[in-house]
Amino acid sequence: MSAFAITRLILTDFRNYAHLKIETDERPVVLTGQNGSGKTNLLEAISFLTPGRGLRRARLAEAANVSGSGGWTVAADVRSRTGESTIGTGLVNNAAETENKETGDRRSVKIDGQNMSGGAALSDHLKVSWLTPQMDRLFQEGPGGRRRFLDRLTFGFDAGHGKRTTTFEKVMRERNRLLREGRHDPHWLGSLERTMAETGTAIAAARVETVNRLNTAMEAAEEMPRTSAFPKASLSVQGLIEDWLQEMSALAAEDLYREKLAAGRRLDTAAGSTALGPHRSDLEVLHKDKNLLAGLCSTGEQKALLISIILGDARLQAGLQGQAPVLLLDEITAHLDRKRRIALFDEIEDMKTQAWMTGTDYALFSDLGERAQFLTVDNGTVIRTAIG
Repeated sequence: MSAFAITRLILTDFRNYAHLKIETDERPVVLTGQNGSGKTNLLEAISFLTPGRGLRRARLAEAANVSGSGGWTVAADVRSRTGESTIGTGLVNNAAETENKETGDRRSVKIDGQNMSGGAALSDHLKVSWLTPQMDRLFQEGPGGRRRFLDRLTFGFDAGHGKRTTTFEKVMRERNRLLREGRHDPHWLGSLERTMAETGTAIAAARVETVNRLNTAMEAAEEMPRTSAFPKASLSVQGLIEDWLQEMSALAAEDLYREKLAAGRRLDTAAGSTALGPHRSDLEVLHKDKNLLAGLCSTGEQKALLISIILGDARLQAGLQGQAPVLLLDEITAHLDRKRRIALFDEIEDMKTQAWMTGTDYALFSDLGERAQFLTVDNGTVIRTAIG
């Protein structure tokens, strides 16, 4: 089993880092330091080396160093089973050449020195999965966060999923605008609804396939001693189109969704939004041993369920694609007892995955010993820490 690994990370004017270069090997990386020292900023920088808005879902300008020019860059040397590459991304602040008409901000992407037209190319060179303290309430809050979590898992297996979700949301907003303005042109609306039906059904089908794959992978791992330290999770997608796909073909579901959209124009006009579609779906997670929904479990159990899912996803990616993603685990030891910490560390070692883990207490990671590389973060500086 192999994994992606970052061997050099360079930041310029990113968050609280004016300039930083870190050299690492393929072992897990432990970042310790006081709260507010910049540990999470490092994980966020790595998360920007994949398509999307990063682990904080921040606007590009928000990641810029307040003392810098307004732009920022993140670059990394990445090792994978296909070889080594240098990838980079950043904020270009140029009002004359813009993707964002309001801010003049444009994201640049480079692969081995060549400019790319978008962030999608990054997924061919690095895959990343993450857990953050904000996700500790994933099962308590609204379905939006759970959908995003499932979509990130889905994107790990289906590179086109991100583009489909972006297209669906863009076209849905256009349809909502036309309905709101009273411009009920049947041909225009029909064209938009055909695109929504096609992309929306594909989104739902990809989510269902991802959930089925994960459930199968986690069931197969249930007898492994290390993974047994974490609760067994069962996932399902709750949504109208997902339900249809259990009863009919994808083509029939697409036709039915298009018909429902056309029939619902009056109601959607009154509501100011689209009532039906994959944007209304939800991810449901069950604690199998207790037959209890995750939202009813304790905080510690919810955290352990999330870890179980992330590890299952990493194992599945390693099996299907030949390498595990880089894991970004922010404050990962919170709510974990020593037994589960050791099980997590052992599982990371078994998968040979490079996990970047943060925490304030060095001692909570001491069981890793020489299996990891330890770095101390202190207000924009990072130094290697001796193990002992």
